[in-house]
Amino acid sequence: MINEHNRVQDIFNRIAPVYDQLNDGLSLGQHRIWKKMAVGWSGSKLGDTALDLCCGSGDLALLLAQQVGETGQVFGVDFSNCQLEIAKYRPQPFTIPSAAIAWVEADVLALPFADNTFDCATMGYGLRNVPDIPRSLQELYRVLKPGSTAAILDFHRPSSSLLRTFQQWYLDQIVVPAAERLGFKEEYAYINPSLDKFPMGNEQVILAQEAGFSQATHYPIASGMMGVLVITKPH
Repeated sequence: MINEHNRVQDIFNRIAPVYDQLNDGLSLGQHRIWKKMAVGWSGSKLGDTALDLCCGSGDLALLLAQQVGETGQVFGVDFSNCQLEIAKYRPQPFTIPSAAIAWVEADVLALPFADNTFDCATMGYGLRNVPDIPRSLQELYRVLKPGSTAAILDFHRPSSSLLRTFQQWYLDQIVVPAAERLGFKEEYAYINPSLDKFPMGNEQVILAQEAGFSQATHYPIASGMMGVLVITKPH
């Protein structure tokens, strides 16, 4: 498990310089819409203390900062220091208070926050890469306040065999060659095998319920090739 953790950490450190460029090109910009959907489902509002896990280069954290405003606070957490460096200094698409986001290098399996800290949370393309999904959900449950909601966005295998075949073709024939041209073939070739191991939407709902979340719903998007797991901690 430790070796897998280090392997994924190394991947995200290496791809940090091209991460945003590839995401934009390979999703035709759609990932930005999906991220806005996730932020909406998180229920973030003015004055909230918000958490973005596996924050990468900061897209979701920036959107959360816009939602929580000057009276709120956002914590962007990632185990890749290279991604966090990009997040800290990237151009911002809108003005946010300079102190609104705290960038924290940490492991989602052992978050450095007290119990019942956050009003809402997001995670984008992170759950699929953690070595222990149940434990990461338990940690998220621990740091959320009672009644708070988290929205978790990620790739998924669609239920349709035709769409599944298309997804595999797209990743193998479009995504990996595009990454190869930038020198990152191996780093992006991991996506297909990671999807094979990732729990389906209904399985994620069960895992969230086992972690203690009273409400858990998985919303398929992009014809089921993406999805958002929305989970709420009971009061």
